[in-house]
Amino acid sequence: MPNPRLTRLGGGLFCGAAMVTLGCLDRLLLGASMTVYGVVFLLVSALTAVWVGQGDLVTPPVVVPIAFAVGLPPVIESDGGLAGHLVGLGTALATQAGWLYGGTLVAGVIATQRKIRLMNRRGSLRESLRGSLGGSLGSGPGHPGLQPDTGPEGPTSEPQRRLARDAV
Repeated sequence: MPNPRLTRLGGGLFCGAAMVTLGCLDRLLLGASMTVYGVVFLLVSALTAVWVGQGDLVTPPVVVPIAFAVGLPPVIESDGGLAGHLVGLGTALATQAGWLYGGTLVAGVIATQRKIRLMNRRGSLRESLRGSLGGSLGSGPGHPGLQPDTGPEGPTSEPQRRLARDAV
């Protein structure tokens, strides 16, 4: 399974191009089945959220609904003309909102879960660095590098005593 890391633009282009392509294939092969389009949209939403880079994890819940609407015109039934296509698009968006919300939810949950894992990894890395460097990066108890200057009897002035008390 490929493991690309897409940028914001790449994620949006992938999602949009995939939905347009799959919408056209749905029209040609299956006669414009909205159920097939919706199921494929859930898959594309998940892939977009998994393949986007770590710095761009806010992008999938935004681009996924846009891609749903962009890929919808080949699948919808319309009477013809611009007004007929717009009415068909509005009707399809209203009647297929479950698929739209479902795909957005899938992308949002996957992106949020990835962001939480990333934050936990960075936190554990930060803690391991603090432990290996002897406390020179941290603050608070056990980190003398950021304690106020103290004399042999402790902090020498009232502001220094407050700083020392608040640091602990």
